[in-house]
Amino acid sequence: MTEPEIAKPDAGELIRKLHERPQMPLVEWLQAPAHVHYKAFRMTDPPVQRPASRDEFRSLLKAFKVSADATVIREAFGYGVKTAATGDRLIIIWQTHTEYYSYQVWHIPSPQAARLAFGPMSFQDYRFPITPLGAEVCRLDILLIAEPLPGSEALRQQFPGPLIYGSRILDEETSLVTSFTPDNLGRERYWVSVGSGKSSRSHLKDIVDAVVRIETYYHLLLMQKPLFSAAVDQAYKFEQVHLKQREIISGHIGHADALTLQRWLGGLTQDWLKTTRLSSKLHFELSASVPYDKIVHRTLASLDERTLPHYRPMSEYVLSGITGVAEGYQQLLKRMDTLRSGFEGTISIIRARVDLMLQSQNLTLLMSVDKTTKSQAILQYTVEGLSVIVIAYYLSGLMAYIFKGLHEMGWLRNADIAAALFVPLSLGIALGITILGRKLLHKKFSGELTPPASEKPQA
Repeated sequence: MTEPEIAKPDAGELIRKLHERPQMPLVEWLQAPAHVHYKAFRMTDPPVQRPASRDEFRSLLKAFKVSADATVIREAFGYGVKTAATGDRLIIIWQTHTEYYSYQVWHIPSPQAARLAFGPMSFQDYRFPITPLGAEVCRLDILLIAEPLPGSEALRQQFPGPLIYGSRILDEETSLVTSFTPDNLGRERYWVSVGSGKSSRSHLKDIVDAVVRIETYYHLLLMQKPLFSAAVDQAYKFEQVHLKQREIISGHIGHADALTLQRWLGGLTQDWLKTTRLSSKLHFELSASVPYDKIVHRTLASLDERTLPHYRPMSEYVLSGITGVAEGYQQLLKRMDTLRSGFEGTISIIRARVDLMLQSQNLTLLMSVDKTTKSQAILQYTVEGLSVIVIAYYLSGLMAYIFKGLHEMGWLRNADIAAALFVPLSLGIALGITILGRKLLHKKFSGELTPPASEKPQA
């Protein structure tokens, strides 16, 4: 399998991208009052969906008829600005991240426009004609008001939910109020008072970016809770199964037969595969929980939150929801790794036991083969000894007939004496024949017997 090639950017292009600040031109158009809608979508296949979201953003700009000279699109960031005949301005900001992509839609009304309110955008012919590429993470409705914060009773009517949270942020003139409860359109509402409008335009973008960052990563952390809860129960079941298996195996492995070991090994392998699949899924879904938790904490700290009378601080709600969540996710991942290692250890022990049994069987087989070989050797020597006697017997018998014939012809005086004297000679001849046959067979089977010379080719 070949490794994918990674494109190496030109050094000059890389330096340009490192120092590029594509959001800076937005400062020219930002001001309070402003109405901001925010949507974030979690991608299921980021490498594919990230460039697809860029195309989606282009189609959105086309639907709003945003001109090319008011459009900027980069690799992971883009915006488009449209100014209506009434003087109202619509700014659409698209941004992609590791796991999600988002839209910020800013409506900056003209001075003659009516007062802004939560709910649908009042920009002329506004719509959001896209089908998102992933699951919705959160949607926010943010009002930036260049006025002091209204009274608690007036704000109470603006927010759904039982409780309202609020804090002073960044400076003494900037206050933020929310209920963390979605309205009938599924949006969480934020009221941000920037006082008399002395806050810089970049200050407004920083406030909105901090709010959406907290909300997005807060929801990304909590979106995994159902998976976490189900995985905890599944991990408990695996642990109980593994504990019982270890007790059974540790008590019977010393005298378990091959079939029992094979059955144990098959069951443990299946459990290990299930655990590995679940562990891989959890690592994919939960591994980013610690960085997300740190982002929420750091962003809350960057707001320099201070107490606002009559309201609970915003951080109280956020931190109460995520405290211990990332640590719980990481503990589950460690728990799954430990469980998987436990299955691997037990499987290794059984495999070692199987190897020992195989070695014992092989040793027994070798001993049996050695015993058989020795028996065959003894039998071979016995047969060779008997064959000497047999050959000598037949030689003596044949020579006795010859000696009798010679006696009848008068060439031999006593045939019986000649036959008796030939017996030791026949034994020697038989022994020689046996030794010579053994050597010839040894050369043949060891490949040392030279083949007969081939006939020379005729001229």
